[in-house]
Parts: sequence; structure tokens; C-alpha cells
Amino acid sequence: MPSFDIVSEADMSEVDNAIQNVMREIGVRYDFKGSKSTVESSDGAIKVFADDELKLNQMHEILRGNLHKRGIEPGQLDYQKVEPAAGQSVRQNIVVKEGIDKEMAKKIVKDIKSSKMKVQVSIQGDTLRVTGKKRDDLQAAIQFVKDMGLEQPVQFKNFRD
Repeated sequence: MPSFDIVSEADMSEVDNAIQNVMREIGVRYDFKGSKSTVESSDGAIKVFADDELKLNQMHEILRGNLHKRGIEPGQLDYQKVEPAAGQSVRQNIVVKEGIDKEMAKKIVKDIKSSKMKVQVSIQGDTLRVTGKKRDDLQAAIQFVKDMGLEQPVQFKNFRD
């Protein structure tokens, strides 16, 4: 029986490459001269240290641009609360979301079932397995999920006939 998986994952090596590009760009930019601003990666999270809020916002833009060039969508990032550090400096953790959380999975399953498509959807941990009798039904389900406009980007893997 034909099937495919709906997943949400980010390539962490690409995230590391983007962070290295951000550090390189910060090192050559005039507005960051003499700044102690840094970006680090650890355990699926990005740690941003900046001298002030303005530099933090500039670093967000640089980071988003570099991640987008590397194929990581902005919806994959979960910005945590900005924390004050020594003096006027600030720090922020940015979590790279991986996997589909339960609420989003239930919403996708509910919407697919309410569309009366001839496919079955099952939740398997942080992925969704979609099965159907015809390849055309599965392709219609893929298009339906793409058109849903989800806030977190999803990928379609393991398409089997």
C-alpha cells in the first residue's frame, strides 16, 4: 500500500555552517567593530550574545538570511525570551524545532480527515504516516498539507508505492 511520512526536521550541519557565516559577517561589518557579539550552536539550540537590543535585532536578520540560504525556514526557529546580561548586553536562546508536536499533528490529521480524502493518517511519535490505495490520493494529500499554511515547515519523506 503506498505511503509517505510527514516530518519536520532541520539539518544541523547546515545550521552550524550558517552560524559560522554569521560570525564571519559580524567580524567584517563596520557597525559590529569592537563588539563582543557572538552566535553559538549547542544541542539543537542557537545562543546569541549581543551588546544591546539593536545589535541583537541586526544579528537576527543576518542569522535568518544565512539560514534561509542554507534551506532552513524561519518557522523552524523558536525565539526564547531575551535575557539581560552584564551591563547593557543581552542574550537569547533560539531553539531549532524538530519534529511535529502533538497539537499540530492532531490539527493536520483532523483537517485531512475532514477533507474526505481516501487516505489514512496515523501519528507515529513526531512524524505522521499517510497511507492510501492510490498514488494520486497521496499526491493530493501532499498538496493539501502544503496549502494548509502551517507555521512550522514540513517535509515529505519515504514516498513508497
